[in-house]
Amino acid sequence: MSTPAAIWRSPEAYLAAERPDAPVLFFAPAELTASAKRFLDGFPGLVTYAVKANSEPAVLMTLISAGVHAYDVASPAEIELIRRLDPEAALHYHNPAKSRGEIAFALGHGVRTFSVDSTVEMDKLLAVAAAEAAPAEQIEISVRFRLPVKGAAYDFGSKFGADPEKAAALLRRARDKGMVASLTFHPGTQCESAQAWVSYIHRAAEIAKAADVTLHRLNVGGGFPGALYGESFDLDAIFAEIGAARDAAFGADGPALVCEPGRGMVSGCMALAAGVKLVREDGAIFLNDGIYGALDEFPVLGRTHSFRVLDAEGMPRTGAPRPAVLFGPTCDSMDRLPGEAQAPADVAEDDFFVFDGMGAYGSVTATQFNGYGGLRSVVVSQL
Repeated sequence: MSTPAAIWRSPEAYLAAERPDAPVLFFAPAELTASAKRFLDGFPGLVTYAVKANSEPAVLMTLISAGVHAYDVASPAEIELIRRLDPEAALHYHNPAKSRGEIAFALGHGVRTFSVDSTVEMDKLLAVAAAEAAPAEQIEISVRFRLPVKGAAYDFGSKFGADPEKAAALLRRARDKGMVASLTFHPGTQCESAQAWVSYIHRAAEIAKAADVTLHRLNVGGGFPGALYGESFDLDAIFAEIGAARDAAFGADGPALVCEPGRGMVSGCMALAAGVKLVREDGAIFLNDGIYGALDEFPVLGRTHSFRVLDAEGMPRTGAPRPAVLFGPTCDSMDRLPGEAQAPADVAEDDFFVFDGMGAYGSVTATQFNGYGGLRSVVVSQL
């Protein structure tokens, strides 16, 4: 019998005892369980976790234990992973650009819900489904549409989504081919109010009316905010506004709702400790992780997550804040965090920067560039 890994009380306890020389990702299963329950109990429809946000097996097993049994998948690797961990789970393949081989793989693994945003993709899906003997009436087509709606940290409409007129035509074609017709959208990442969803939902009703199609489901995507900068969000209020918008736009017989949270569900379950390698005389601070590691997304968001600085004993640094440039460990001059951080004046070599909200797009985007990027994973009771 193997010896189970230790569960530490907190990042502070681990750092003081182990003094690691590599970045450490701390995972708090209790935080993730609470977050999953919040979505499952509060969202007025089906919750499908977006696997791309964090595909670590420990994260997925925690979600499964919490009651999540539906997933937004975007590749054969994600399909295979979920089928291994949760064989009976509902899988929605909502990457609108798939190869024929990827479609065949998905059909062979029981996937029947697909997203499209082009006629070419729909034709491809129909052809592969026929070749794989999957009847059209078993296939749910979620037509993805886009709007010029503000409110996200960055928008996804530049890559995916049909304009409303095209979406209506795709819906009609799905119905005429005997497929189950649904709509989907993604308002962008880190939406801090419900307004983006409300705008999309009302336009979805207009698209369905123009197509003369009764929607089976309306997938409102992800975009739910995670607490990245020390703030908090009223997700229950967002859920309520989404439900109210569906009822107002479609009436009492509106489509069933689906969501696909990623960041909003998992961001708060992890923190990252990056060690201080050097405090240069000009005040610049060099860390042992950076934009080619778990901090990859910081330049994209244009901000650095909230953090605390601990000394080698795990105690907080209390010096007066002063602006400092934070560099990563690689030899690339682009490897720096955005802007200037407010670091304590008494920060020193062998201290630790502990970044909050690292459960999403941290470990999954880390590279091994320049020999850096390796992450230790440690389970803690609390962050």
